[in-house]
Amino acid sequence: MRPQLSLVVHGRNVQGHLGESLDALARRTGADVEVVVAAVGTSARAAAARHPGLTLVALPEETPDGAARAAGAARARGRWLHFVPSKDSVPTGAARAVAERAAELPDTVDVLLTDHTRSTWRHTRLPSPDGRFLAKPGRREVALADCPDLLKVTPVLGNRVLRRDFWQAHQDLLATDDELFAAYAALLTADRIAVLDRAALEERRARPESLPPPTADDRLALLETYERLLRLAERRAAGPGPYGVLYAAMVTASLRTVARARLPEPQAREFFHRAALAALAFRPPGHRRPGGLEGVRHRLLEEDAYTKYRAFQLANQQRRKLRSAVTGGRRRAARTVRDIQYHQDLRRPLDPRLAVFSAYWDRGVACNPGAIAAKLAELAPHIHPVWVVSRANEPLLPPGTDHVVPGTRRYWRVMATAKYLVNNANFPNAIVKRQGAVHLQTHHGTPLKRMGLDQLDHPAAAQGLNFHELLARVDRWDYSVSSNSHSTQMWQRAYQSRYVELDHGYPRNDVYYTATAADVRAVRDRLGIAPGKRALLYAPTHRDYEATWTPRLDLAALAGRLGEDTVLLVRGHYFYGGGAGSSLAALRRTGRVVDVSAYDPVEDLALAADALVTDYSSLMFDYANLDRPIVVYADDWETYEKTRGVYFDLLAEPPGAVARTQEELTEILTTDAWRDAAARRARAAFRRRFCEFDDGRAAERVVRRVFLDEPESALPPVVPLDERVPAPTPEEAVR
Repeated sequence: MRPQLSLVVHGRNVQGHLGESLDALARRTGADVEVVVAAVGTSARAAAARHPGLTLVALPEETPDGAARAAGAARARGRWLHFVPSKDSVPTGAARAVAERAAELPDTVDVLLTDHTRSTWRHTRLPSPDGRFLAKPGRREVALADCPDLLKVTPVLGNRVLRRDFWQAHQDLLATDDELFAAYAALLTADRIAVLDRAALEERRARPESLPPPTADDRLALLETYERLLRLAERRAAGPGPYGVLYAAMVTASLRTVARARLPEPQAREFFHRAALAALAFRPPGHRRPGGLEGVRHRLLEEDAYTKYRAFQLANQQRRKLRSAVTGGRRRAARTVRDIQYHQDLRRPLDPRLAVFSAYWDRGVACNPGAIAAKLAELAPHIHPVWVVSRANEPLLPPGTDHVVPGTRRYWRVMATAKYLVNNANFPNAIVKRQGAVHLQTHHGTPLKRMGLDQLDHPAAAQGLNFHELLARVDRWDYSVSSNSHSTQMWQRAYQSRYVELDHGYPRNDVYYTATAADVRAVRDRLGIAPGKRALLYAPTHRDYEATWTPRLDLAALAGRLGEDTVLLVRGHYFYGGGAGSSLAALRRTGRVVDVSAYDPVEDLALAADALVTDYSSLMFDYANLDRPIVVYADDWETYEKTRGVYFDLLAEPPGAVARTQEELTEILTTDAWRDAAARRARAAFRRRFCEFDDGRAAERVVRRVFLDEPESALPPVVPLDERVPAPTPEEAVR
C-alpha cells in the first residue's frame, strides 16, 4: 500500500539530535506515513540503523542539503513529501495529522503549508509568529495571488509539505542548498496552496555564537537569492501582491544586514551599493515606502546614500543610548510631550466626517462596530472610518482599511478630532470626551454573567477592577446599544450614567436574517463540511476562577459516539494547554473536528452550524436568532454561578436541552432530544425574551439615529418575532 506521506529526514547528525528525533518518529507514525532517512555521514547512518522499520539512504559526509533531499525523495513512495532537517524534529501526532489533511487534498494542490515551533538553547517550542497568516485561508485551497501574505510565513522548507509530482516537476528549483530560495520558490511555483494550522515541525536554532560567522560573500549571496526569487515571481506572473511581499522582504533583509552584520567598512559600502541597485531595479510599479524611520531607511537605500545612512544610523543609536540612560525621565518626558500634543489637538475643530472604530480592545474589524461601519459606508459614505488596531493585529486587517495603532502620533490626532467614537469595550482612560463628540457603546454580548458595578460582590470576577475608573469611562458614553429589554435593564444597573439606550438590536446579528442559502453553503465549503453532514459548533466560555483551562469534555469520546456524519466545530484556545492537544490532534486525523478558534467572524460559524453546544457563552443569545437547536452543557453551573455571579438561572430558563454530564450530553446528541418538541418550546421562550430587537435592520437603525441624526420615529420599526425569517439552515441551503 502506497503511504500518503513520506517524511524525508535528511542531513548530518547535528548535536546528536537525529537519534532522538527518529526514536520519536518510530513510535508515532502509522501505516499512512513512511520515514526515509537520507543520512549524511557515519554518525547519521548509525542513528538511522537503529530503526530497521525506516528506509535508510546512506550518503557521503560531504553531501549538501539539496542533494540529500533529492536522494531521500527518490526513495520515497508517498504521495506527499515532508522534508525535515536532521537537526529538527516532528511534534507528537503531527505526521499523522499532515497525512490526514493531505489525504483530503486534490491533485490541484501542490503545497500544504503548516505552522512550526522554534527551540533554542534557552527556550523550548516557542510558537512561531505565523498563525495570523495561516489563519487567513482557513480550509480553502488558494492561489498565492489571492493570499500573498502566505509568503510571510517563515521561509523554511520544513513547514512546506510538497506533493510528490510537484516536487519532481520543479526539482531543479527545490533541490537546492539554498533553503531560503527553495522555501519561497515552493510557494511561487505552486498552482494551489492549502494550510494546516498546526505545528508540523520543531525547528532547532543553534546559538549564533556557535556557528561560523557569515562572510561578505554570504551576505551578497542572500541578496542574490532575493533577486533570483523576484525574477522567478516575474516569470511565474505571480502578481503584484506576492511580488510586493518579496520585494519588501528583500529590502528589509538588506537593511538588517547593513545594520547588524558588522562588516568591514569597504565590504559594508559595497553591499549597500549592491542592495541599492537591487532596490531600484526590482522596485514594483507604484510602490510606496513605509512611514516613519523605516521609510527614511528605505529612501536612503534607494538613493545609494551610504554615508547619510550611517549618519542616520549613528544618530538613532545615540538616541537609544540616551533613552536607556534616563529611562524613567524619558518616559515621563514622552508622556509630557504626548499630553501636550494631544491637548493641542483637542483644541482643533471636531471633524464631523471622521469616525473612530474599535472592537475587542483593538483586535480589528469585528462585532457590532464592524457591522455599523459596513452600514455607514452604505448610508453615510461621507463619514470616513478609521479603525484602532494593535500592532500585532495590523496584518489581519482587510486590505485598504484605514487604521491607527495606539500610541502613535496619528492615533492621538484622530482620537482628539473625530466626532464619532465607536467601541464594543471602552476607550482608554486618557481619552478626553469633547463637547460635541459622540461616543457609541455597542457592547459585545447579552449578559448572563454579572457585569460592571454588579461585580463588586464577586472579587474573583472583578480581578482588581477599578470601579471609579470604570464609571469615568462609562460617563463618556452618549449611546448604549441593546438587543433586548433584559440587556437594557442590566446595562442601566451595571453601568449607571446618563447615556441614551438604543433598543435597536445588535448590528452584528443582522446577518442571521440577511444571509442566503448561498452564503450558508459558502461558509460550510470554506470549513470543509460536506453536504448532508451535521455540524455542531462547540463554543465554551472561560472561567474567571480558573488560571488555566480545565477540559470539560472528552472530545475524542464524544466524536466517537456521534459518528462519521457529525463534524465538531471547536471554538476556543483551551485545547492548546493541558492535556487536550493530543486529543485534538487525534480528532483532526478523523476529519470529524475542525479547529475554528482563529476563524473570524464567529457569525460565519453560527451560519454553518446545525446546532450550538455551549455552556454559558453569550453566543447562545445571538445564535438563537437562527432558530436552530441549542444544547447547554452545564457541568459546573453551581460553581460558575457562585464565583462569577449571574443575572438569571440558565438551568431554569434554558434555550434548549440541558446536560449536566458528558453522558447526558451524548444521550441528547445521539437521540432526537437536541431538537425535539421540548427543546423547541424552550428555544421559543428564549427567543421571545432575548431576540427582542434583532430583525436584520439593527445596523441601519443605529446609523440613521447616531450618524444621520434621524428621529427614532423615522427609523425602520422592529419586525415582530413571528414575522421574521432567519437565514436558511444548512439542510435547507442544499435543497
